Amino acid sequence: MHRPGPWRWIRYVYGARLPERYREWVLHDATASTWLLRFAVRVCFESLPWLAAAFVLLVTVTPLPVPAVLAALVLSLVLSLFFTMTSADELAEVRLVKHGFPRGTGKQVRAEHGRAATWP
Repeated sequence: MHRPGPWRWIRYVYGARLPERYREWVLHDATASTWLLRFAVRVCFESLPWLAAAFVLLVTVTPLPVPAVLAALVLSLVLSLFFTMTSADELAEVRLVKHGFPRGTGKQVRAEHGRAATWP
């Protein structure tokens, strides 16, 4: 199984389609026993630029103290993780379909291996 390098993985995180040779890895990514953790890491990584921009903006434009800004940004990350995780199975299916798998493949493979098909 071919793993994408760092730059390809970053593009994958932001929705790019990987070349055909990574197809097996994409299936593994969406169906491994750690698929929910992998999904959460991708969401956090996707959020980093937005959180950094919000931090800079809030610290320079508002009189809020840095700890309050950090607390607000952590809360926004937790809430975005919660709401995104509730759709993790569907978003994983979209990613699999984008890479040429039939719809429902992720849920089927996870069920065959006795893994959680959805969250929670």
